[in-house]
Amino acid sequence: MTHVITQACCGDAACVFACPVNAIQPNPDDELFESAEMLYIDPKTCVDCGACVAACPVGAITRDTRLPVDQLPFVEINRLFHEVHPATQRRVQAIVPTLIRLNPPNKPLRVAIVGSGPAGLYAADELLKQDGVEVAVYDRLSVPYGLVRSGVAPDHQMTKAVDKLFRDIEDLPGFHYALGVDVGTSVHHEELAARYSAVIYATGASQDRVLQVPGADLPGVSSATRFVAWYNGHPDHGDAHVDLSHRRVVIVGNGNVAIDAARILTTDPDALARTDIADHALAALRQSKVEEVVVLGRRGPEHAAFTLPELVGLMARRDLEVVVAGDIPPAPEWADVQLRHKLDLLRSLPTEHQAAPSSRRIVLQFWSSPHRFVGQDQVEEVEIRSAGPGSPPGGTSDHLPAGLVLSSIGYQGSPIASLPFDPDRGVVPHVRGRVEGLPGAYVVGWIKRGPRGFIGTNKTCARETVNSVLEDATSGVLEPVSPAGDLGQLLRQWHPDSVDLPAWRRIDDAEIAHGLSAGRPRVKLTSAI
Repeated sequence: MTHVITQACCGDAACVFACPVNAIQPNPDDELFESAEMLYIDPKTCVDCGACVAACPVGAITRDTRLPVDQLPFVEINRLFHEVHPATQRRVQAIVPTLIRLNPPNKPLRVAIVGSGPAGLYAADELLKQDGVEVAVYDRLSVPYGLVRSGVAPDHQMTKAVDKLFRDIEDLPGFHYALGVDVGTSVHHEELAARYSAVIYATGASQDRVLQVPGADLPGVSSATRFVAWYNGHPDHGDAHVDLSHRRVVIVGNGNVAIDAARILTTDPDALARTDIADHALAALRQSKVEEVVVLGRRGPEHAAFTLPELVGLMARRDLEVVVAGDIPPAPEWADVQLRHKLDLLRSLPTEHQAAPSSRRIVLQFWSSPHRFVGQDQVEEVEIRSAGPGSPPGGTSDHLPAGLVLSSIGYQGSPIASLPFDPDRGVVPHVRGRVEGLPGAYVVGWIKRGPRGFIGTNKTCARETVNSVLEDATSGVLEPVSPAGDLGQLLRQWHPDSVDLPAWRRIDDAEIAHGLSAGRPRVKLTSAI
């Protein structure tokens, strides 16, 4: 027997350190770590000890003999990674930056973290491993966890289970929340810098890349990011109008977010009713007329942005049909074993013309880009230019009726008041997390490195930034804590209308209790926040 990592993998890498035989790869210090689609267990090395099972925060690891049928493909996926990257070419053990110690120990250090998503909470976790450190985590919203709460699809509950780890971090001595405080509006960087020894920004990359296509300003043309936020109950998008009255939706871009959106649009609402999807979205989806979602990829299937685990999960669905538009050519010579496996799976899908009639289906269409969106008062049609194998010079044009278009072509960070910003990369310029030209200011997560990696990738990123903070505190670069006093009391004075940790726990408990009575993980109280 061997253990297998499945689709729910969040990349936390706790399993890597728990494994006594180095069977789980890639290591956080490996150049593959940021680009890997998940972590993988080597079946030849695994000794079936189960240490990784206890370490995994999302329950993504199980024995190969206990896998449900829809997860069996992950036995082969785990094996294939280690075939491409054999044990003889791997480092002996996982190495991440060693967390330095404050010198002297117990040196008072008070740090503000702006952003309560995974990057911010991992940074808090690293800081609170030191004695004498206090952390206040700020967020514009009244509820924490960032994209874990408002980005992960509701039918991926195992991935959302990483919030149990976040609750453990919240319970650490010295942890405080100041939720519902908009840094840059109700409080400014200069005020935080005067009250804290250091300020770490973990604001993510929430800005959509703009789709430069004629007609993109028509009603009915939106973004997958806003759609995902809408069905996840993000308070900024609760009152959004999502027109589901047409039988077809077109999604531009084919990353995992695009696949999430397509899957939610075609999932039986009765199945979604067992998740934590926002009530307003569930009600709208019950009235939906959508039968087909066309997912457009500008390049060929060998460049598809969705991951192999996401494709396996999609193909395992029995309540919807997944088809490809046209034939999938053989893998190019440069393709590795995993990409060949991905293309083999795509090749096994029926084409539009081969597929049996289905009430709901997702069409994966490659070599296709929107040329313009057509409509009077609402988008009615997408003009698509295709240039795949066998196409005539200049490609072909097709007109696809659609009542909703969602762009999903990537993210970028937004400028932060008082901090430098690189508009081309969408990040804050930094050196190992230190904001250039602004002592005492630091960055972590996507605003630091760009929109790359998964939930757990932020752990290694946070360790690097926190080490920079601790080095600066030890060397005297950072100012002493001012003013003195209990941080909890000070936060109530500074931000009397903010949501603190006890208040957040009351919201959390109420949501879970409402969910329990309805047979759901939670019912989000979007109107109360």
